[in-house]
Amino acid sequence: MASHDGDRAVALSRQLAQAHQELRRQIGEIRTSIGHRRLSDDVLLTHCLAFCAALTSHHQGEDDGMFSELLRQRPDLAATVTNLVEDHGLISSILSQVSELADRAAESRGPALEAIGRELDGLAAIMESHFSYEERTISEALDDGIPATDWPDMVFGFRTA
Repeated sequence: MASHDGDRAVALSRQLAQAHQELRRQIGEIRTSIGHRRLSDDVLLTHCLAFCAALTSHHQGEDDGMFSELLRQRPDLAATVTNLVEDHGLISSILSQVSELADRAAESRGPALEAIGRELDGLAAIMESHFSYEERTISEALDDGIPATDWPDMVFGFRTA
């Protein structure tokens, strides 16, 4: 039985890395499309808002579920979790700015894509640092096994949305 639980925990760590990779892919695709104007403005704005929702959902699932379970099992990771939650706050602020720019662009049909692109460039850099830190600091704890209550659906479910 312990072996099965260990397999599940390793799968959670792997799923976290895969979720991060999917978010990297999504933001990369949007940034490339903005830079090369591969899609219409409306389609780009729709993709951008969908990405913002996916990243927000992922982080809310971590904050509301995964981190709580992690801290119950590994209180020694409190400082790490605090750092990750602070990163989520910073990322949330950038996502709010991107959403606001996208809403304004949709209403005015104005050329806001360049501003959105700049925000996404900064966001991508922060995401990369954040994801690397998160994977490096909590993967071992995930591999050691934390209860998978309802948080995996929140953390990984954006991929099917």
